[in-house]
Amino acid sequence: MSLRIGPVAIGGRVLNAPMTGVSDLPCRRAASRLGACYVATEMVACDAFARGRPDVVRRAAVGEGLPLMVIQLVGREAKCLAEGARLATAAGADVIDLNMGCPAKEVTGGLSGSALMRDLDHAARLIAAAVAATTVPVTLKMRLGWDDGSRNAPELAARAESIGVRAITVHARTRQQFYKGAVDWRAVAEVKAAIRLPVIVNGDITDAASAAQALAQSGADAVMVGRGGYGRPWLTQALERALESGTELREPTLGERLGIALDHFRDTLRFYGDGLGLKTFRKHLGWYVEGAPWPLGPEARRAAKAALCQIPEAARVERALTDLWTGRSEMPMLAPR
Repeated sequence: MSLRIGPVAIGGRVLNAPMTGVSDLPCRRAASRLGACYVATEMVACDAFARGRPDVVRRAAVGEGLPLMVIQLVGREAKCLAEGARLATAAGADVIDLNMGCPAKEVTGGLSGSALMRDLDHAARLIAAAVAATTVPVTLKMRLGWDDGSRNAPELAARAESIGVRAITVHARTRQQFYKGAVDWRAVAEVKAAIRLPVIVNGDITDAASAAQALAQSGADAVMVGRGGYGRPWLTQALERALESGTELREPTLGERLGIALDHFRDTLRFYGDGLGLKTFRKHLGWYVEGAPWPLGPEARRAAKAALCQIPEAARVERALTDLWTGRSEMPMLAPR
């Protein structure tokens, strides 16, 4: 079963979420090599994008081998959203996603992200500006609302549909929950009932059971995986297969996992250079270590992550990770020799 966003065929119904500080180009390529059908950029701030700030432009980087180019934009001014949409289109975006769901204080404090769910008239103006500025389909990612007293996702979705948005993603929590408390997939069914567009459900989808439950409870057309994919770039394709076959999720073998981690690491170094690449990859390194095979307790695992993330040379990181993964050494070997 596949999904369409306007004229764009997605090729599946398990999507990778845009995640700031995580879904950079090497991360998206790692997932794509493993069969992911939809991988989105980090959140791109339109004002900085328009000014050409290098780190923000890098977040929208286009690379070979991606199934689709999906750029997520965030902003609070219609002029900036329109310019961001034009720049994203020129960069080769197949889909432009608008972020009205980010709960981070540095984003909502600037009246962006999920703060826009407190002012639907302004949110509608921003959506209209982006839709008018591009010929590619525009999608919208939101939450259930700002808090439990203002769960207005169905209304925002309906207004977005009338403006020309082609799909809606809902993280099934309010902004005030951040990423805590129970996720409410059933509430997403109210969004599905309010519009005719494809609806994608997001939040706490980590395995085949949670993906199937999210689809059943929400009535959504697809699921989006975010934090559940940390250190597991294979997850979306594995979920796709599990949902299609009704079988358990198949995780890669231990050897396959090591190969995936090393390929991701090397691609990160090529993209950023060794210095920045090492710093950038450390979060991924920690997540990969969480899935490593050794029979270690939490304290030893934390020590392994800390030691690996302090090694200053790329070649040594690769050797240490390989030795640790294959059980050829203990933690002390990570100290400088």
